[in-house]
Amino acid sequence: MPTAPDVQLYENAGRSVTMEPHQTLRHVPLAPHELTQRITPQSDLFVLAHMGVPRINIENWTLSVTGLVRDSMTFTFDKIRQFPKREIQAFHQCAGYPKRPQLPTRRIGNVLWGGVDLKSLLEEVGVLPAARFLWSFGHDYGDFDGILSGSYVKDLPLDRLSHGDVLLAYEINGAPLDALHGYPLRLLVPGYYGTNSVKWLSHLELADRRADGPFTTLLYNDPISPSTNNPNGGTRPVWQVAPESLIVSPAPDAKIGKGPVEIWGRTWADGGVASVDVSTDGGRTWHAAELGNQSDWSWQTFRMEWNPQGTGDAILMSRATDKMGAFQPDSDWRNAVYAVRVTKTGL
Repeated sequence: MPTAPDVQLYENAGRSVTMEPHQTLRHVPLAPHELTQRITPQSDLFVLAHMGVPRINIENWTLSVTGLVRDSMTFTFDKIRQFPKREIQAFHQCAGYPKRPQLPTRRIGNVLWGGVDLKSLLEEVGVLPAARFLWSFGHDYGDFDGILSGSYVKDLPLDRLSHGDVLLAYEINGAPLDALHGYPLRLLVPGYYGTNSVKWLSHLELADRRADGPFTTLLYNDPISPSTNNPNGGTRPVWQVAPESLIVSPAPDAKIGKGPVEIWGRTWADGGVASVDVSTDGGRTWHAAELGNQSDWSWQTFRMEWNPQGTGDAILMSRATDKMGAFQPDSDWRNAVYAVRVTKTGL
């Protein structure tokens, strides 16, 4: 029976491609108040390339699938495109700085992804019963935050596939992925933070355990506080997206005249959002907002009418609750409540 190899065996996987740039690249075109379009153009979708951007020649590119499978296979891009195409609308969020989960970064977009259902490809190779995780390798390699990595690798629990819609994506909004967003093929795991949707895919490995690369062990692990049942505490992987919301309008520092004024924004969570409350007095009181519909795994829109009284500064805030009952914390975490200061003019 095949067994999953160590991550080390694939450390040189990325070195057949050119990296340009060969250093960390962050690009965040849109601030929260600029998220006015329901579908985010690819050019406006944030980029975090931990170790740089691989420049891949499609003629030489293949995707290998090995490990705990019945038949190891290698797929060309043409072969990938022969599978039935699926399109899924889904939000896409960066988890923020890997070692600083307490710092909100608000890097978010919502796009229409096109590609192949991962389950279809795995049915082709035949996943063995012992497999519990999918390891995904990217062509990127190098240094991130002083940590060397032979290739970017993340893992995904296979039971996530039972919820559906995990794609091998080759399109955003009907256009091919560009180099910054993972050309020619990337993983898409709706409801999981973007760090898990590996770009520039080179290899998939079915395994009976978690991967042991730096992006699964040293980075992207949240602390678990000690408790009665777990006195030593520990860590948990950064997988599912916690409930979050932000106000798009009014924008920060806006001048607000007499009402009514519409407060609206975006909200999202793994599994969807159940409700959003809005405060116009810095969190002292909260009022239920109207919540819009969700398409596939997309973000949702919330709205509330406000009749400002008096003059002076006002702090607007929104707080989402997901369908499992979890809600945004007040501060000190990646999904902390977002606040907007505006000025009431009374005019």
